[in-house]
Amino acid sequence: MKRWLTAGLMLLLGRRKRTLPAPEDERIVPPGGADLRAENAVILLLLAAAVCAAGFIAAYALGSIPNRTQFLGLALGLSFAFLAVACLVVARRLVVTEELEEEYSPVEHLEEQAAIQEIVTESGSRFTRKRLVKVAAGTAGGALGAALIAPAVSLGPILDTSAFYTTPWRRGRRLVDQGGNPFSAEEIFEKLFYTAFPEGAEREDLGAPIVVVRMEPAQLRLPSERSGWAPEGILAFSKICTHAGCAISLYRAPLFPPAGPKAALVCPCHYSTFDPATGGDVIFGPAGRPLPQLPLTVDENGHLRAAGNFSGPVGPSWWGVRRKDARS
Repeated sequence: MKRWLTAGLMLLLGRRKRTLPAPEDERIVPPGGADLRAENAVILLLLAAAVCAAGFIAAYALGSIPNRTQFLGLALGLSFAFLAVACLVVARRLVVTEELEEEYSPVEHLEEQAAIQEIVTESGSRFTRKRLVKVAAGTAGGALGAALIAPAVSLGPILDTSAFYTTPWRRGRRLVDQGGNPFSAEEIFEKLFYTAFPEGAEREDLGAPIVVVRMEPAQLRLPSERSGWAPEGILAFSKICTHAGCAISLYRAPLFPPAGPKAALVCPCHYSTFDPATGGDVIFGPAGRPLPQLPLTVDENGHLRAAGNFSGPVGPSWWGVRRKDARS
């Protein structure tokens, strides 16, 4: 028992001796004075990065925020910017640096390893509130990590995914152009391509923009349940490709029958091609489902209005995520 107590006491004394700071004259890196202003700046910058990351999550989760894309980019960009500035302040103001030119020894020694470890330890001697800095850094890292995984989590079931299926279109809403002028049926000509928006709604919503084309009624082969969706041969479809969310911006309308294939809507990103005559069926490319069609009607003034919502959910279909119906 005496030998065990003696061994334990020597072990404790030995550990305590190794953890004692080296005498001032044995330091490799000169001591640096405390810089409370820089330390406070680092803490505030880390907390600001955490707040911005949390703001990204809030903007992503709430569907009622206008211009949400800009807010998402601003929040995430500021979070990274605050984090980068915090790292710069630590490097420039809170880490003691010393440049020593010596020949590198070809043989590694334990004393040299201990000296390198001592340099690393002594370089951070200007931190006076290490625990608080660690908490701030952990908060910033956790919030930023949560912001980065929020898009994946939003696929469900944690966050509400109903916003993915909600569009501003409803029965009676007029079709307007970029300037807010209503479209009339007589202004829609064959072999031309028009982009329209819902009157009085946010145009940057995923389900807002549509493409409008006109075809001969005899050429249409729409499903039976959509027989009244194309008055006077005028058809409307979502402008968002169902492959990767790019914009449908090409309309293939051959001038002469022998010159090319039938009319089609084309996405220029990956060349997904949709047949408007059959209700937006995919006839070429990687898109996995038809382009959602919007039912139309013509009011007493000749203006085009929506007769309901889309035939299916708007937007890309990675891994078959969108399977529900569109909602107003």
